[in-house]
This record gives sequence, C-alpha cells and structure tokens, in this order.
Amino acid sequence: MIITTTPSVEGSQITEYLGVVFGEVISGVDFIKDFAAGISNFFGGRSGSYEEELIHAREQAMREMEQRARSLGADAVVGVDVDYEVLGSNNGMLMVTASGTAVRLQ
Repeated sequence: MIITTTPSVEGSQITEYLGVVFGEVISGVDFIKDFAAGISNFFGGRSGSYEEELIHAREQAMREMEQRARSLGADAVVGVDVDYEVLGSNNGMLMVTASGTAVRLQ
C-alpha cells in the first residue's frame, strides 16, 4: 500500500475517496526509561530509550492506519499526518496519532 504525505500519488489517478483513517497508540514510559533519559539529560546527549519508544509508537500508529485503510479496500493513504502528544499526570504517556485519507487508485 502506498502511504504518502502528498495529496496525490504521482502517475496514478484517485478514483474514490473512502474516508479519513486513523491509527492511534498510547504508550507508557516506565521508570527505567525515565531514569536513563534523566542521565542523558544531565550529561548531555540523546536519549536512546525515548527515541526507541517514539519510533516504535510511530510505526505501530502507521501500521494501524494502514490496516484500517486496507479494510476499506484502499490502495493508498494520502495526506498523511503524524502527531505526538504527552499525556498523564506526570507526562508518563506518549500518544502518537497517524491520520490520512484512504483512496482507491486507477
């Protein structure tokens, strides 16, 4: 399946718009990751544990969006947008949302 941030797929014509599809993931960040990130913050550098969690959550959200588009009979998802939000009383949850328009192509 083609997934793109552009409003169209070059070389193909959109024949049908099937609707907006979403993929949502809410992921908890545990004490160990917080501790490791705190050390990285103190000494400088990147937090590999947070980056891995972010990458994993984004991939899951994109996969879920693709599955929902596929269930509608889509050939592609255009206009894809990915949003990130921190949730929870201690900002211990990461929400990643992927959205786009499921379409059929000719």
